[in-house]
Amino acid sequence: MATHSGLLHRKIILAAGIISLFALNYAHAEPVLRSRPKPPTNIETSLIWYKAYDQGMVSALTQDLDQLLEGYKNPDHIPGRAENLVNCDYLNTPKGNEVCRIDVMNWTPCTHEDDYGYKNNTPCVFLSLEKLMGWQPEFYNDTNTLPAEMPEDLKTYIAEQKNINPNNANQVWVSCSGDNPASSENIGPIEYLPQRGFPGYFFPFSNTTGNLSPLIAVHFKRPMRGVIIGVECKLWARNLKHTEPEKQGVLLFELLND
Repeated sequence: MATHSGLLHRKIILAAGIISLFALNYAHAEPVLRSRPKPPTNIETSLIWYKAYDQGMVSALTQDLDQLLEGYKNPDHIPGRAENLVNCDYLNTPKGNEVCRIDVMNWTPCTHEDDYGYKNNTPCVFLSLEKLMGWQPEFYNDTNTLPAEMPEDLKTYIAEQKNINPNNANQVWVSCSGDNPASSENIGPIEYLPQRGFPGYFFPFSNTTGNLSPLIAVHFKRPMRGVIIGVECKLWARNLKHTEPEKQGVLLFELLND
């Protein structure tokens, strides 16, 4: 029969093992990039298919985005969010149970009032982050050591942001492009709202009640109609590897406007 001290010893070992497991998981944590809207179907697909003239198809996609943004627009609908909400920037980072306000109301045309661009064939796709707990990004904030494979327009953007304010360079940058030569020709110009990265004051991400992922709206301004456009979006941080087999922080989806 086990003694009290023996049981206590085993419980301590078990607890230590659980703590070590959590520490190991956090040490190997990495963010997962997700996109919305989701197609109104039970079939698992990465294709965002719509017809700009078909109000039913447009409504299905805009309703999904309305659902995504509900907690951002109405923080009192998320338990614990409204009372802990603060305006964040690099000089005012969240403390304790505070969570950062994310104002999605003025991201024109990526708004409910504009049908998120779908009725005008200028669709908006929202990017969010998952599995953030324990991950601390290593920022690409030195314009002299940016990777060769980073898109040139992103390098230019980083330099511009750093010239405005050095703190602005502390972001997890985002790039989206065609995932093959044909898609690169058909994708058209892209705009990122409210900026082209996830600001550093969101990290490390806390599990505070009411905390929501930061968001970026990717606005496709003139995608070609009638063709499937493969899109590859990437997160850029020094501790993310885009190459196989890791493919960290990489998201693939397709756009089709018939």
